[in-house]
Amino acid sequence: MTNHPLIILASVSPRRAELLRQAGLTFAVVPAHAPETHPEYLTPHEVAQINAYRKCRAVAKKHPDALVLGADTIVCIGGEILGKPASLAAAEQMLRKLQGRTHEVVTGVCLLHLRSHRQRLFAASTNVTFRELDVVQIRSYLTRINPLDKAGAYAIQEHGDRIVENISGSYSNVVGLPVERVLEELAGWDPASYVV
Repeated sequence: MTNHPLIILASVSPRRAELLRQAGLTFAVVPAHAPETHPEYLTPHEVAQINAYRKCRAVAKKHPDALVLGADTIVCIGGEILGKPASLAAAEQMLRKLQGRTHEVVTGVCLLHLRSHRQRLFAASTNVTFRELDVVQIRSYLTRINPLDKAGAYAIQEHGDRIVENISGSYSNVVGLPVERVLEELAGWDPASYVV
């Protein structure tokens, strides 16, 4: 990874930064000020990829010689996208909707090196099955985390065993970044093709 140009994470998510640190990557963090969009005519995979691209591009324009990584994670169930709840009441409502059911966590990822006009855009998906939960259990869980900055109002890495019964797919994807796939994509980039 040392042959890569500077890697920039276009995200303020502490969870994504921690996942990249655990993977042994050296990177800088530059917040992406790009509003998220959720057009109803797009699939969850398309929505996540578009938002990842928008975040990535916003930062890459200011840092064209860096390899910018943007990501967007969404939770969807029955075709409905669950974003970040606006209030604790909304968070409780989301968890009631998810309890006892299987939902999909989709993370769109964009890797962009603007100077060399190279880009990779993909989405990873993980199925998450929640335990049967009553109102008391849901409220108890919500007192242990801050659900307002989390899609679907939960964090699998924070007391997730209280609410999650099973996952099928990448665990890190549910946290916020499919690290295995990101490392695979980074390994496939030829550093000689960069104009630095």
